[in-house]
Amino acid sequence: MTNNDTGISIGVESDCAQGRESVRATLSVVSAHPLDDPVRNSLEGSLSRFAVRRGRIIRADPEVSPFLVHPDVLESQDWDDIAVLFGPRTVVGLAGPERELPEGWSHLETFGLVQLVGTHLETRPFAEAVELTAADVPEMLDLVGRTEPGPFLPRTIELGTYLGIRRDGALVAMAGERMHPTGWTEISAVCTDPAFRGQGLATDLVRAVGHGIRARGEEPFLHASDANVRAIELYLSIGFELRRTSHLTLVRTPAPSSR
Repeated sequence: MTNNDTGISIGVESDCAQGRESVRATLSVVSAHPLDDPVRNSLEGSLSRFAVRRGRIIRADPEVSPFLVHPDVLESQDWDDIAVLFGPRTVVGLAGPERELPEGWSHLETFGLVQLVGTHLETRPFAEAVELTAADVPEMLDLVGRTEPGPFLPRTIELGTYLGIRRDGALVAMAGERMHPTGWTEISAVCTDPAFRGQGLATDLVRAVGHGIRARGEEPFLHASDANVRAIELYLSIGFELRRTSHLTLVRTPAPSSR
């Protein structure tokens, strides 16, 4: 039978206990906030064209992003699937604190993340900002390499709109869009050449990227390392609010001979 209000279907032949459990499981999924697992929500939703799947593991196209979706509890087959998807001796980010690793895997680092939502962010266009294209990627990669705002790969630009500031023709600041969980867009790759810091360019770009997000009827959010106190203070000062904290653990996949 079908409940017309919820759209949940339960076979008549199922007993009541099974039916109730099915309803509870379905409602749990429906009620989960999109930002509770933005990577899964993105790769199983609007960014599914970039998803590469193997068993219970999903990763983004390796030229686009190092995103990884995995179950909370990883079984032997899951570890094998991650190793196949990422290849040998590759750094992989696992959600959560440090965990016991299979033989051949190595722990590199565990650090805290903060998730901030733009509840009171004032958004507006920035006249000096220009939309960046694939032709700008070499300069974007160079800027990212010098400022280290987080992962940015040759095709990351395909995840959304990226805006940049040029001075004397050179790209000196940028910011753009990354994850797209339902109703939200992540602002990412916010960076400024050290020689041009202190001019408010990052703030202007965040407001401008947020303006485009709000124009689509979505809300901006972002992530930062909890050690990046300066950036967090900036985001809080312009209207972002802390939503949650989490951990990311970097591990290295085994060498071929270890598997």
